[in-house]
Amino acid sequence: MQVTDASSLLAAQADLQALLKAGLADDGAVVRLLDRLLHWAHALRASDLHFEPYEGSYRIRIRVDGQLQEWVRPPLAVRERVASRIKVLARLDIAEKRLPQDGRLRHQLVAGQWADFRVSTLPTVHGEKLVVRLIDAAPAHLDLDALGYEAEQKASVLQALARSHGMILVTGPTGAGKTLSMYSCLQRLNRTGVNICTAEDPCEINLSGINQVSIQEKAGLTFAVALRAFLRQDPDVIMIGEVRDLETADMALKAAQTGHLVFSTLHTNDAPSTLMRLRQIGVAAHNVAASVVLITAQRLLRRLCPHCRREMVPPLQMMREAGCPPACLAGSEPIYEPVGCERCLGGYLGRIGVFQVMPVSDAMAELVLKDAGVAELARQAAQEGVMSLRQAAWGKVKLGQTSIEEVLAHTHA
Repeated sequence: MQVTDASSLLAAQADLQALLKAGLADDGAVVRLLDRLLHWAHALRASDLHFEPYEGSYRIRIRVDGQLQEWVRPPLAVRERVASRIKVLARLDIAEKRLPQDGRLRHQLVAGQWADFRVSTLPTVHGEKLVVRLIDAAPAHLDLDALGYEAEQKASVLQALARSHGMILVTGPTGAGKTLSMYSCLQRLNRTGVNICTAEDPCEINLSGINQVSIQEKAGLTFAVALRAFLRQDPDVIMIGEVRDLETADMALKAAQTGHLVFSTLHTNDAPSTLMRLRQIGVAAHNVAASVVLITAQRLLRRLCPHCRREMVPPLQMMREAGCPPACLAGSEPIYEPVGCERCLGGYLGRIGVFQVMPVSDAMAELVLKDAGVAELARQAAQEGVMSLRQAAWGKVKLGQTSIEEVLAHTHA
């Protein structure tokens, strides 16, 4: 059972401290420590674990609901044994300590229950830093209804998914849930009559019925090489983990014009700037205008704990900055703030997605052909009723699902 509350976090820390007090003199103790760390990370719904060596100390931090916090401080002397154990599990080269490595491990939590983790190593001046990221690959979580779309936004996404060709882009920072969103779309399309191929670096979610390729840059298997091979495999739907260069972008956009539905991601602040980013990569304006049918920008905000949240009266200026419409400034609907209780972490319990879903209309495509700037594209999107990320986040505030502080921290005006 997965939980996220203060008492569980304290229980995890107490459990780990007990292991440390018992000593880590042998490799068996290090194995037990790592076993408990992975177990608690999964139980607390952590997104990742950070193993960090410094000149005189060694700490392990955990990220829960997007917040990174210190967990335990094992003795500095065990840092190499911990790193070696993780690298063995992830099938990495334990002798290679000068270059970064990436791998994956599968760990048994209890009998019959396994969890998948991604591993990244980074050589620092005081030893190897490792980040172990939990991969939640449960198909039950790949549900468009559970992501947090507004009704109109979901309708736009479903309309794009019903197309036989075109490009759908998902944008946002690392850790914003882009992969989960794309796989939720692929799960909706995953049926016997549809050939779906994906290329990722690396594959995070294993899904039956989808042909997945893990990129191997050193071996020459790049996104562009994989995409070229896909086009000889009679695909209906293609997913490229990320558009990184002109060659990949150009091939993906052209595939979207020739009878394929193509998904990919970019790192931009919002949906309108994604069109400009493609132009900056070097893609011709006519290819962008003819190919991209929908862009989704997204963020993850911490969800208020329903057990301890309380009503507040925020300053008017704060409400304006958070995107509150003028009609709502009178305060007719309650606004909530975090408090904190034994069932949550600092007043928050889990996270919720906020989205800007922008269909690329004919008018928008005309602006792309005219090399319009981001401001002009954003104005056109607003005229067509596309909510900004901040406006979408304010809708979650009105529903009592998140706080104004979260809106201000993760979205911009």
